[in-house]
Amino acid sequence: MRTFVASAAQLCAGPDPDRNAQTARTLIEQAASRGAQLVCLPELFGWSGPGAQESSVAETVPGRTTELAAELARRHRIHIVAGSVLEKSGDPSESRCYNTAQLVGPGGDLLASYRKIHLFDVDIDGGPSVIESRNRVPGEDIICLDTELGRIGLAICYDLRFPELFRELSSAGAEIIVMPSAFTAQTGESHWLPLIRARAIENQCFFIAPNQHGPTAYGFASYGHSLIVDPWGTVLAEAGDDGPATVDAELRADRIEQIRAQLPSLSHRRLS
Repeated sequence: MRTFVASAAQLCAGPDPDRNAQTARTLIEQAASRGAQLVCLPELFGWSGPGAQESSVAETVPGRTTELAAELARRHRIHIVAGSVLEKSGDPSESRCYNTAQLVGPGGDLLASYRKIHLFDVDIDGGPSVIESRNRVPGEDIICLDTELGRIGLAICYDLRFPELFRELSSAGAEIIVMPSAFTAQTGESHWLPLIRARAIENQCFFIAPNQHGPTAYGFASYGHSLIVDPWGTVLAEAGDDGPATVDAELRADRIEQIRAQLPSLSHRRLS
């Protein structure tokens, strides 16, 4: 893993894809101008609207959103996690879509796509009440890959509550986990920070969590507080609950080496 600057962005996406794209472009360019070599956007940053419209706005991967990320990655010679998009399933008999995160390299090439495995079907007193599986199909594959910056694993939002996914990423060698999110304000207030710190600590990796903020079409608000956490659980950078905004942190390769050498818990595992 190299030592480099990473940036986590947050915004409040709406049903106007052009406006969302312009906000994302501005945030990426601002982060790149400050020296960020990895810029990460939130879940569904390009479009957020009524669930009934999701199949009609779903796109292909590669597609419109990937092309935007590729253009900016090439221009600034950076890696971009292009949040996530609603991806057409490719099955004519399936009207639902995937929720897919994309990692784009500095040459503009699509390095990886991750389809969200765990779908947000909840009914919490006082909200939110969401049945994500009504409009979306779960993914199946775990994604962890080598890049010029280090070995990166991908997750999305509700995945955070399933530690077995992150253990799989750790076992696959993840040094950095990026988790685009639209985590709700109500659950976020209680669970966002402790769960992210726990995943970073138990897997001894850097954790980047760009989150949406503000009102949504579903009648609840997203939490904001985009985070970058180190392998000790130290919060290196945190945004507020509004935006648009980006927060930056230096990810030091020697920090992982130091922690894993002093507290080699990953090598002490006895259960699989």
